Amino acid sequence: MTEMLSYDFMQRALLAAVLVGITAPAVGIYLVQRRQALLGDGMGHVAMTGVGLGFIFNTSPVWMAVLVCVLGAVTMELVRSRGNQRGDIALAMLFYGGMACGKLLVSKSAQAGAGSLESYLWGSILTVAPADLVTIGILGAVVIGVTVGLRRQLFAICQDEDFARVTGLPVRFLNLLLAVMAAITVTVAMRVVGLLLVSALMVVPVVAAQQLTRSFAATQAASIALGVVVSLAGVTGSYQLDVPSGPAIVLLAIAVFAVFSVIAAPLARRRHRSKADPGPAVCDVQLPGQSPSDATTPDRSAGLAQ
Repeated sequence: MTEMLSYDFMQRALLAAVLVGITAPAVGIYLVQRRQALLGDGMGHVAMTGVGLGFIFNTSPVWMAVLVCVLGAVTMELVRSRGNQRGDIALAMLFYGGMACGKLLVSKSAQAGAGSLESYLWGSILTVAPADLVTIGILGAVVIGVTVGLRRQLFAICQDEDFARVTGLPVRFLNLLLAVMAAITVTVAMRVVGLLLVSALMVVPVVAAQQLTRSFAATQAASIALGVVVSLAGVTGSYQLDVPSGPAIVLLAIAVFAVFSVIAAPLARRRHRSKADPGPAVCDVQLPGQSPSDATTPDRSAGLAQ
């Protein structure tokens, strides 16, 4: 362990892992509540074009990926909000077109090589440069500030958009903001986890935490803690075993989910037996427009962490 920490690139990789471990579940919990768990996967496809443009113009692939992902996120949210039957087709074309365009751009760039794209697809501890760490820190701080600072508002739109609209929330703006935060998270995590696996780090710690927690706040805190632990352990394991960091982190997260599921099974049966006379499910997030006494909303809060 001491030897590993003596290398500058490992110090940067571990710091990046902490930032990614915090950021990904902080956004992922909202995506899980909205049943958009695969949004991060689609964003990873779109980010490929940004990486390719970064290679072509010999500039930072991370910042180019941020720009392309944000544009893609806005487009996806606008398509989703229309709710027409052709929306899925449009999103599929956007996702796969982004990946195909990225591959073509990378192949034509001067930086093209055997490992040039591989590190972005699967993550690599060797690719976290000092400039990348600064970028990850800045973008991660923005994401965490939004997802934690606007927790009540984002919670409201994830549970019931119509109810949130009645309370006076800017639902369209908040939906776009959440999509943009998800896009930024994808670019933040691509150096550590990889574009193909970033969605797993946004989702798996959340669903693992839900096995043992019963409130939104507890689920959010536990998922962030799990994200940090599996990210640090995965990066450490990837160094020791000489494997890509992304697969190591994701497999560890899935293993934690499996363990938590086994632990939660008897607890769930016990709770089921105790529901003969259930009380109201108490939401720990007071929605805008509610008084504290109105925060008990069984229909909207039930299932948050189940």
